[in-house]
Amino acid sequence: MAMTDEKIEGGKFTENLAYFIQKNRRLIFMITGALILIVAGFVVVLSVQDRIRTRALSAVEAFNDRYEVLRFDINESAKEEEVAALLEELSAFAQKTAAFSGARSYALIASIHMDRKNWAEAERNWTLAAEKGKKTYLMAVASFNAGVAAEEQGNIEAAITHYGKSLALADDFPHAPRAQFAIGRLQEEQQNREAALEAYRALMEKWSSETVWVNLANSRIIALNGNT
Repeated sequence: MAMTDEKIEGGKFTENLAYFIQKNRRLIFMITGALILIVAGFVVVLSVQDRIRTRALSAVEAFNDRYEVLRFDINESAKEEEVAALLEELSAFAQKTAAFSGARSYALIASIHMDRKNWAEAERNWTLAAEKGKKTYLMAVASFNAGVAAEEQGNIEAAITHYGKSLALADDFPHAPRAQFAIGRLQEEQQNREAALEAYRALMEKWSSETVWVNLANSRIIALNGNT
């Protein structure tokens, strides 16, 4: 008897559903059509974004090829106009291009300035590369190089800040132990003994398998404790 009731209830449900669909078929067709348009639009947007990213990456590669041709003579006066043109084009492209391609463009600009020992401009553009590429591996690389450029200018506090930012993606950044050691070294130069010890100890704890850097950090800890 229970099975018969279930069949009756199931039959009623099917009839009710069919009646509902028949009564509201226009609304259902409109909603279905709207959903199809939304999905189609989403696919189109993704396709357009993918093409834009592909074109941007191709443009960056072209800029990089020009840089590679110039880099060995980049400080020669005969190349000044070519370098200036490349920097101008890269700057315009970097400002209007998002994420990875924009970050790589700023990184190329920074590399050119580092090759020419224009440390202030190198630091500025490495910082811009880090900001634009904050969701990519370039953030750590750019921050580290900004630290190098700051050091070359004698801006120790800025260098410590940049090196610290490069550690935000430490698991994916092979030079993280070097950046951590640099923080300790610069704190030591600033006569900040406790901060230096903290940095060296952090290196030994987080990168215990990095024998070279661990040994260097340990030697500095011994030296600092011996000076107390």
